[in-house]
Amino acid sequence: MATNGDQQATPKPPPNPSPLRNAKFFQANMRILVTGGAGFIGSHLVDKLMENEKNEVIVADNYFTGSKDNLKKWIGHPRFELIRHDVTEPLLIEVDQIYHLACPASPIFYKYNPVKTIKTNVIGTLNMLGLAKRVGARILLTSTSEVYGDPLIHPQTESYWGNVNPIGVRSCYDEGKRVAETLMFDYHRQHGIEIRIARIFNTYGPRMNIDDGRVVSNFIAQAIRDDPLTVQAPGTQTRSFCYVSDMVDGLIRLMEGDNTGPINIGNPGEFTMIELAENVKELINPKVEIIMVENTPDDPRQRKPDITKAKELLGWEPKVKLRDGLPLMEDDVRTRLGVPKNK
Repeated sequence: MATNGDQQATPKPPPNPSPLRNAKFFQANMRILVTGGAGFIGSHLVDKLMENEKNEVIVADNYFTGSKDNLKKWIGHPRFELIRHDVTEPLLIEVDQIYHLACPASPIFYKYNPVKTIKTNVIGTLNMLGLAKRVGARILLTSTSEVYGDPLIHPQTESYWGNVNPIGVRSCYDEGKRVAETLMFDYHRQHGIEIRIARIFNTYGPRMNIDDGRVVSNFIAQAIRDDPLTVQAPGTQTRSFCYVSDMVDGLIRLMEGDNTGPINIGNPGEFTMIELAENVKELINPKVEIIMVENTPDDPRQRKPDITKAKELLGWEPKVKLRDGLPLMEDDVRTRLGVPKNK
């Protein structure tokens, strides 16, 4: 069953929170906690989970980077609850599954408060594992392609251990997620917790923070505002971009399947930053110019997932091509910026 981590512990059966769960006339819903559910990927995951009428969804978010706006269509729904909560504090609730997404995921936010970021990754993950252990829940961690650091192998497979600077400005995120993965496997081996680990690669789509410093939202916002597209030198560094609906599909398949992971979830289509800028220019605003700016430290030169495992074990691969996804995101950013499309 496990795809990693040597001894497979036997999961203990979860304690029953209430006799109602086995009552003859009561249909118990699956109760799912999404930490960071008011964020970009989290809110899309909530949308998908809420489509299934057998699910009750509870979101815990402290709104450091998330927004209630992303969830406004569910507020007041009988199967939905929203809790303002910071995962670095314990949370005592009864749930069947935990999607643990809580963590600032863009350099602007995690460099702004690196201590908070590492606390979220370490203490937050410990708290969620403690909850999973107490109630017998299955827990999925969204780890990151950043665990590979500036990779020396290409594309990156799950067996690669990474090339990470432990004392750099990005370490709070990279090393924080690496520790989170360690904790997941230690709880799995020691306590029999059912775990799932997704290593997610660059994701884009509607509801992404416009000014969060990530390249797709940056370029689209710049193109809409008629600003030059700022490509970090040398412009040949690559990224792979996965549309958010594909990402959510991959996470749900991983949670529902039998493999612990880690499993890469991302789009193996690889683009240089120059190519991305040229695509945005062509699709959104042909008049803007593209300029080079200085690069940030520890910026990985290449990023491309090997998704062989996701294909074989989850039957998953991305469907949305970059050229189809960018215009979908453009409409959302225009609405939020209040800049209508010129006919």
